[in-house]
Amino acid sequence: MSDVLIAIPARYASTRYPGKPLVELRGASGERRSLIRRSWDAACAVAGGAQVVVATDDDRIAEHARGFGAEVVMTSESCANGTERCADVLERTGLTPGIVVNLQGDAPLTPAWFVEDLIAALRADDSVDVATPVLRTDSEALAGFREDRLNGRVGGTTAVFDRQGRALYFSKEVIPYTGRDFAPGEDNPVFHHVGVYAYRPAALGRYRDWPTGPLERWEGLEQLRFLENGAAIRCVEVEARGRAFWELNNPVDVSRIEAILAEQGID
Repeated sequence: MSDVLIAIPARYASTRYPGKPLVELRGASGERRSLIRRSWDAACAVAGGAQVVVATDDDRIAEHARGFGAEVVMTSESCANGTERCADVLERTGLTPGIVVNLQGDAPLTPAWFVEDLIAALRADDSVDVATPVLRTDSEALAGFREDRLNGRVGGTTAVFDRQGRALYFSKEVIPYTGRDFAPGEDNPVFHHVGVYAYRPAALGRYRDWPTGPLERWEGLEQLRFLENGAAIRCVEVEARGRAFWELNNPVDVSRIEAILAEQGID
């Protein structure tokens, strides 16, 4: 995978959780590692030897990342989201990978095969310019989504897509509406959108030229810019393989993720 670049966008000034990349998370053995370090570890676990960089505009994050051996690319403070930051990495470095992966810096529990499946999807179909993973929720995960919304927290994102896997919409609300609960082990139609993307470089170039649209602005979801401009996103259904997945969106998620790290035996 020498033609694959994995970029980990990280910014300090998060609206919901300032300083989030430097928050420490305790692993199963009690060792504490920062969120950005755990995200870096997740990226380095992807098979094939892709180049991995931390993309940030903050000196505190950059210094910390270099301290654990990460390659850092300083990006513009004007980048509005991780997709723009990935595009900025290419512009500033002159790198010419065949595929760019955006591994969000708040998703340390991302299994390596999620990323590998995205890369495989782009390699298998030249018509796919952007791909992202979706994970069917179980009853526990769905309850977590509903709990966040009930308590006024903006938590994970859900996705709906057509029979060919083309994204129809992404939302911070729980979609599709079901009107009922689901028993443990029962399939439900709600898919958790995992905040990872694989792009062809040309798609990143087009993205930066488009203005921010109203849906992207209202939902706060960068991927909606593609849909608002008629660009397709391939949703790739991935399997959990017994691994729990959750992103760090709010301070309450620290304990959730630490519990998963302990349960899964992840240091």
